[in-house]
Amino acid sequence: MQITYSIIDCKKTRIELKKKISVLFPIFICVSESLEYEESMNSVLKYSPHIVFLNVDDSISGSNESPFSFINELYNYQKSIPSFIALSVTKNHAYTAIKNNFLDYIVKPISEFELRKALLRFQTNQPFNSPRLCLKSYKDYRFIDTDELLFLKADNNSTDFFLNDGRKISAFKTLKNFEELLPENFVRIHNSYIINVNYVSRINFGKSKCSIKSDHSIPFSRSYKENVELLKDSLSQSSVLSLN
Repeated sequence: MQITYSIIDCKKTRIELKKKISVLFPIFICVSESLEYEESMNSVLKYSPHIVFLNVDDSISGSNESPFSFINELYNYQKSIPSFIALSVTKNHAYTAIKNNFLDYIVKPISEFELRKALLRFQTNQPFNSPRLCLKSYKDYRFIDTDELLFLKADNNSTDFFLNDGRKISAFKTLKNFEELLPENFVRIHNSYIINVNYVSRINFGKSKCSIKSDHSIPFSRSYKENVELLKDSLSQSSVLSLN
């Protein structure tokens, strides 16, 4: 399962942090980055990242408040907020970070060791287990782990599940019903398709198709193109090497 994060800091720090994380933990995906208050708040509310890296030295651009006020405002809109990791050039704000339940506090320059410890601490505190689905067909009950799923395909009022071992299982519920149950690594790219992003091997915007490992070619539609663009950005950021 992919773990998402946002960065609220200067451009130099954002570039450095993304580069280090992509090498250390490829499953961690950056979904937004900014140093402007309103843009940062909108991105966190929109993408609900698991982690937010926050510069606590200065007020966020567009706000005269302490950067810690960003967290307080989040509670006005979300019952459960992301885990926050403080970024600072000193240890002066460490006590305030602790009082605000920050996951960790990293002093710049960001060392690989401190970053590794912070992300491992997050994984340890919040283990991600593959959810299991119960698929009912008449009196037949099937239980499958979601990490076995390549993609789902709508078939009128039923849904076909394509598994990584070649099996296809049908369930008598609509695709929309399962969309609300699946974890975050499943993305809807078409009115008839939901894919597991962990199995995506190619995105062809010219042909509007996503290639899934095991030789499946899945179309994506214009109405879901924003989802595909975000998927492309996430996979690109997690790649160790990108060739133009």
